[in-house]
Amino acid sequence: MTASALLQTLIPLVADLSRDLSNEERYRRLLAALRELFPCDAVALLRLAEDVLVPVAVEGLSADTLGRRFRVTEHPRLQALLENRGPLRFAADCGLPDPYDGLVEGHRGHLEVHDCFGCPLYLDDQLWGLLTLDALDPASFGQVDLGALGAFASLAAATVKASERINGLTRRIADEHQLMEVYKQAANRSRARELIGQSAVHKKLLNEVKLVGDSQLTVLITGETGVGKDLVAETIHAESPRAARPFISLNCAALPDTLVESELFGHVRGAFSGAVNERSGKFELADGGTLFLDEVGELPLAVQAKLLRVLQSGQLQRVGSDREHHVDVRVIAATNRDLADEVRAGRFRADLYHRLSVYPLPVPPLRERGRDVLLLAGYFLEENRARMGLRSLRLGADAQRSLLAYDWPGNVRELEHLIGRAALKALSQHAERPRILTIEADALDLPVSTPLEAGHEDVSLPTGLPAGQDLRQAIDIFQRRLIEQALARHQGKWADVARELNVDRANLSRLAKRLGLR
Repeated sequence: MTASALLQTLIPLVADLSRDLSNEERYRRLLAALRELFPCDAVALLRLAEDVLVPVAVEGLSADTLGRRFRVTEHPRLQALLENRGPLRFAADCGLPDPYDGLVEGHRGHLEVHDCFGCPLYLDDQLWGLLTLDALDPASFGQVDLGALGAFASLAAATVKASERINGLTRRIADEHQLMEVYKQAANRSRARELIGQSAVHKKLLNEVKLVGDSQLTVLITGETGVGKDLVAETIHAESPRAARPFISLNCAALPDTLVESELFGHVRGAFSGAVNERSGKFELADGGTLFLDEVGELPLAVQAKLLRVLQSGQLQRVGSDREHHVDVRVIAATNRDLADEVRAGRFRADLYHRLSVYPLPVPPLRERGRDVLLLAGYFLEENRARMGLRSLRLGADAQRSLLAYDWPGNVRELEHLIGRAALKALSQHAERPRILTIEADALDLPVSTPLEAGHEDVSLPTGLPAGQDLRQAIDIFQRRLIEQALARHQGKWADVARELNVDRANLSRLAKRLGLR
């Protein structure tokens, strides 16, 4: 490579530093220039977050790579690159596993990377991340100029720095806000989970999360089962001034009515049978922080009234006590019910509904998020790869198409469970543990056609009834099948089944007992 060729490649990138470009476009141009200088099969820009490398931009790698999180201690090549101050090329016969084995796009079969090198990026003498280049041909980088890569890495660091500085200028720079951001970042470093996606609806959700997170407003998160409402609540807390304080969660549907009040407000010794010790409730535990009330629509009316009082005044009484406690708690609630309908039906207090829904935040279902399903699949694939001790776990092309075509009635939770099952099925098809495991469409076991309506299965009358079957018996068989399928969709939650079938919960319980389902 001549100095002239290097200069011609770098000049446009220097000009880009002063342009108003999105992060995606700025990094796309950077990686395109890198491949022009060093022809290869794949390049990636990764940011170091604690002990995990997060892909920021990739070219030539599978779409799910952006959703993966590479733990440094599990990938010795990445660790070696981070520990080397300058560019480093691995020998073609290097025995260290490559994290991109099987992920190079456009190649069929279980291909392993045979030639790779990379370079760490430093911002203000602080390690920021990595640039990696990979090729399937072991002789691809034989004549590479490592000095040229070092020069390019310096410009790449300047690009990253410019991008981060421009993004910083768009935020408020008040002193109090800057101090708050420091505390938030310190708290965020301990948060393992994150919201992953690049679709327009997901970006809109992230913007709203950041907007409302920086406030003290009560938030009502709505959405279908499995969309990740709990994760959205955690992220709102992490984006708030309360990030360094406790985040306490309570699933209101998981407790019997008799214990909900004690869980929320606490109790004193002897308040009821079994109360052998005094106990603080979730509100007191969350004092100064955030309380997340999942499935808030399941709260009994009597408890709703006491919850409203705490929201209005911050005053609560433990069960069995006359003493008042003052708490400073931000409440985030979530439900998959339409609480406005519940209010009209008399099952939810109108005043509490308005108090909780100061900022309503709908979470989009997975079927509306397009190719986000592949990013999320990549995240779950990497989790399962590490758990199963594989070098690489990837999706075949047909499997990717199946994921994109499916309607996802169970949303992200269904995808997570599906990837775990499919990985085990794919592994069972090999007599010996492979180095690279590919999940094909048959292991996913997804239906060829999507469900008929909003994720509901086609429920048809049972066939092959014995001769002489009377109408009552046929109806019982059909009702049993209908209830069993609804239970499977709602993970055994009878309240959700009653709502879907539009029957009273008590009547459904009696019918289930008669049919032998309870």
